[in-house]
Amino acid sequence: MARVRRARRLPARVPRGAVVPGRGRGIRRHRRGPIGCRGRRPAVNDWRFLLHRRWAGYLVLTIIFAIVSSALGTWQLNRRAEALAEVARIDANYDAEAVPVAEALPDPASFDIDQRWQVVSLSGEYLVDEEVVVRNRPFEGSSGFQVVTPFRLDDGTVFMIDRGWIAQNSAGRPSDVPAPPAGHVEVEARLKAGEGRIEGRTSTGVEFATIDLEELSERVGEPSYTAAYGVLVQSGADADEPPLAAARPERDEGPHLSYALQWFVFALMAFIGLAWAANQERKAIAEASGSMDASTRAPRKPRQPKRDVDADLEDGVLDRR
Repeated sequence: MARVRRARRLPARVPRGAVVPGRGRGIRRHRRGPIGCRGRRPAVNDWRFLLHRRWAGYLVLTIIFAIVSSALGTWQLNRRAEALAEVARIDANYDAEAVPVAEALPDPASFDIDQRWQVVSLSGEYLVDEEVVVRNRPFEGSSGFQVVTPFRLDDGTVFMIDRGWIAQNSAGRPSDVPAPPAGHVEVEARLKAGEGRIEGRTSTGVEFATIDLEELSERVGEPSYTAAYGVLVQSGADADEPPLAAARPERDEGPHLSYALQWFVFALMAFIGLAWAANQERKAIAEASGSMDASTRAPRKPRQPKRDVDADLEDGVLDRR
């Protein structure tokens, strides 16, 4: 029996557009693209959401916060500059040689802040009858009074001298005030600016609310220095007797520099935080878009190639022979 030629099998992969011979009409096999190629992948670097009104509001708030923080930082730097200037004045003036008050203050109505703590010499006599006390003055944790005594200079001009601090008694009144030296004396004092008047605080009798030089001058009724007064320089045993001398001012610039740096860091962190939040939202949008695309495009199972049934039957017959 003649051997029947086995029919040639079709290749498993048929080129695109090829016609498969056989029974019935030709079958065209088309190549499919990758799964999900018709969908657009989410843009990872898409920042268009920043154009939304909500993010514009965030940006405005961040800018306002940064401006306020920078202003507070600048204010702290200015306060530090003032503290450093005060330290410089203490170093330059506190222990300097005394100069005549008429030379230091040629104009009784003017005073330069750089002259604070400058030591001046005075020659004249105390006006004990015009002496007053200034209330609500702290000293080493206690409240008391500053004793201010007018001092008439040799030229007839009156200069106010703060002789020191005294405690208050149980009734809240000043304790006994030691009298100043009588007659003609020579003293030294450190210059300070007048305090001015505080609204709502009034003077009663010999008790004053502040060292208001103009008000004190009106009380004395004589030509007076109205821009500066002097803190009496005391030494030796006099410094331990009331009225007590004020303590030496501290050479401390304070924590203003660290506070300023903190405010500037806050301003910078505001923008860093805004950038971080924007980046987090960008990632969230990208992940949400990717999940939505994956759920709407289910993967398709690959189509199994059709087998030629007639060819398989012929092969089975030949194999049995």
